[in-house]
Amino acid sequence: MTLQIEAGDVIKIILQFCKENNLSRSFEAIQNECQTSLNTVDSIDSFVSNVNNGRWDKVLSQVGNLQVPQKKLQDLYEHVVLEMTEAKELDVARTILRQTQVMSVLRKEDERRYLRLENLMGRVFVDASDLYPETTRDKRRSKIASDLAQEVSVIPPSRLMTIVGQALKWQRLQGALPDGAEIDLLRGVAVGKLDEEERCPTTLRSTIKFGKDCHVECASFSPDGLVLATGSVDGFLEIWDAATYKLKRDLSYQAQDKFMLHSCPILCVAFSRDGELICSGDQQGAIKVWRYRSGQCIRTIQGAHSEGVTTVRFSRCGGQVLSGSFDGVVRVHGLKSGRVLKEFRGHTSYVNHALYYADGSRVLTASSDGTVAIWEAKTTEMAKRMSPPRRHAGDEATVLSVHPYPKNVDYFVVCNRSPSMYLMTQEGQVVRSFECEGEDAKDFVAACVSTRGEYVYGLAADGKLHAFQMETGRLEETVEVAEGEPIGLCHHPLQNVIATFSENPKVKIFGV
Repeated sequence: MTLQIEAGDVIKIILQFCKENNLSRSFEAIQNECQTSLNTVDSIDSFVSNVNNGRWDKVLSQVGNLQVPQKKLQDLYEHVVLEMTEAKELDVARTILRQTQVMSVLRKEDERRYLRLENLMGRVFVDASDLYPETTRDKRRSKIASDLAQEVSVIPPSRLMTIVGQALKWQRLQGALPDGAEIDLLRGVAVGKLDEEERCPTTLRSTIKFGKDCHVECASFSPDGLVLATGSVDGFLEIWDAATYKLKRDLSYQAQDKFMLHSCPILCVAFSRDGELICSGDQQGAIKVWRYRSGQCIRTIQGAHSEGVTTVRFSRCGGQVLSGSFDGVVRVHGLKSGRVLKEFRGHTSYVNHALYYADGSRVLTASSDGTVAIWEAKTTEMAKRMSPPRRHAGDEATVLSVHPYPKNVDYFVVCNRSPSMYLMTQEGQVVRSFECEGEDAKDFVAACVSTRGEYVYGLAADGKLHAFQMETGRLEETVEVAEGEPIGLCHHPLQNVIATFSENPKVKIFGV
C-alpha cells in the first residue's frame, strides 16, 4: 500500500509544531514563503463562543493568522464596525474601516456598502434598526460564527511528534529498527542505548557460527552499536545485527547473498566515526573502503603495503585512512586520490596496532619490536618511543595493541605478549599493571577497554578472558571464552557486551 501525502499537509504539520513551541518568527516565515495557512484554532467551540459574545479583540487576532474567503472577512469586519458604532467607540470603528486591508478591498469592490458605514459613523444618533435593518445583532453574530467555523479546524496537540512516533513504531514492527534503540531523526538512523552502569560481561549470550574451514580474523562494532562487522579468513566482510547476532538481511546485498569481499583473508576492519563507512585491510596489503548500507566499494587501494595490513583507522573527518602493516610502516591514505599522503617510519618489526589521538594531533602505534611510539600527525616525526616493563632481562615482548583511557587523554593501556598489561603515560611511566599471577599464567594475545574506562579486558593464549578493575588493577573476573586458539575481541561501544573470536569457526558474544 502506498500513501499519497500532499506537500501542503506536511507544511501545515510543521506550522502546527512552530505554533505549539512559540516559534512565531519561523511560523510567519514558513507561512509567507509557502503561501500555506494553518487555519486552525485551539478549540472551535471557544472560537464560536468568542464571536457570539462579541470578544472582537480575540476574534480578530485569531482570524489574522487564517486564510478566510474575502467575502466572509468583509462580513466580519463590517459587523465589528457596526458594533463599535453602536457602542459609540467611533475611533475604533474608523480605524478598522479606514486602515485595514479588508475594508480597503471592500471600498474598491462595493463602494456603496462602504459609504453606508461611513454615513452611520457620522450620525449623532443611530438606532439598532439602522445598523441591522433586516436582522438582529445576535443573529448576525451567529451567522458570522457559523460561516467562520467552516473555515477552521483543530489539530490534535503534538501532531508532528505523534506522526513521527507512529512511523517509528511501524518501522519497528517491520523489523527495520531494533527494539530499545534510540532514533537520530536528523540522520534517519537508530542509535543504541548506553548502559547505565559498567559491569563485566561473563555470560554467553549468543554465538555466530561460520563454515567448517572458516574463522573470523577481525571484528568491530559500529559506533552506534547496532551492527557487528566481521572479517574472515575466506575474505568475506559480513554485517550482523547486534540485537539478534544474525546476518543483517535488511541490507539488500546480503539478502541477495552478495557480500563485501576480498580475494584473501581480511586481517583488520574499522568503522568511520559516523558509522557510514567501513575500511578493511587484507593479507596481501590491499585496503578497501565500503558504504556498508549499500555494500558499495568506494575505494580500493592495491599495494597499500608490501605485506599484510594489520590495522586500519579512519581520520576524524573520514577522508583519510591510517594503516599499519607487517612491513613495519604506518601510512595515511587519501580516500579521494587513493594515494599515500604520509608515512611514519621507525619501527623495526611488524606494526600491530595504530590509532589517532582523539583530537587527531598525534598517532599512537604498537609494534613487535617491543615498543610503543607516539608520532606527530602533521610532520610524521616520532615524538616518543617507549617500552613496557619486562619481566625478565633481555625480554622484548611484542606489543600487540594500545588503547586510550577514556578518563584521561594522557594515559593509555598497553597490551604486550606477556601475562601483564600496563596503564602508561605519554612519558612512558607505568601508572598501573594488570597481571595474571602464577607460574602457569599465559600471555595475553588481545585486549580492549570498556566504554567508560572502568575495566580493561585481556584475552589470554589459553582462551580465558580476564577482567581487571582499571582504578585498582585488581582481577575481578576470569571467563573461558575461546575453544580454539584465541585471536581477538572487541567491546560494544554502549553496552556491557564483548565479542570474542578464535581459530574455531565461531564468534562468541558475552554479556552481563
